[in-house]
Amino acid sequence: MTMDDDSAPQGNGAYLRLLTELREGRLNPGDRLRETDLADRLGVSRTPVREAIRQLEADGIVTHVPRHGATIRRLDYAEVMELYEMRAVLEGTAARLAARAASDIEIEELIDMNQQMATLGNAPEAFILNRQFHAALLDAAKNRFLARSIHALQKALMILGPTTLTEPDRAKKAVEEHFGVLDAIKARDGSLAEAAMRAHIEAAQRVRVRDLRASSHKRPSYDGDLL
Repeated sequence: MTMDDDSAPQGNGAYLRLLTELREGRLNPGDRLRETDLADRLGVSRTPVREAIRQLEADGIVTHVPRHGATIRRLDYAEVMELYEMRAVLEGTAARLAARAASDIEIEELIDMNQQMATLGNAPEAFILNRQFHAALLDAAKNRFLARSIHALQKALMILGPTTLTEPDRAKKAVEEHFGVLDAIKARDGSLAEAAMRAHIEAAQRVRVRDLRASSHKRPSYDGDLL
């Protein structure tokens, strides 16, 4: 195996690890990505780290700042609003398609996941389960082109950081909103399922806007999160 062949899987591994750190809030907007430091921390050479940074740049997650180098992007207000608008469109569509295509077993699994979330409150386990819930609903929609679009959007959403479910009462309200979506899917009402999912995304967006305004006196950019 050549050096290039060997560095490819290492580069992908470094990329996935950096995405995980970003999702978990260990990497944040404005953080510099120094190749040497990352190589030491990840236990790889600088070549796969360099490739991982290039991939993150292609995803729109990393930008190059003069005199600082590769840096996790900060999203401005307009970008945050645009991301949530697109998420409402795409996930609303997923809910509508799931109402038509989801099997009874898939619907039962979604209900079970949401019931588990209800018992967890805003514990870290609930955040993981929330991501799994949205992923399972997307699977139930059974549209590969939609899935690709949502996965691409999710990479940009990672820049926002920790979940809104950490907000007081947000986890409880999210569970209630999920049940509204699921009731419509179970009834095979695509229009109602789409409207309920859009309302769910917009509720999280309102939390983001409130936080953005509260922190605007500290910095012009926004550290938000996934739903």
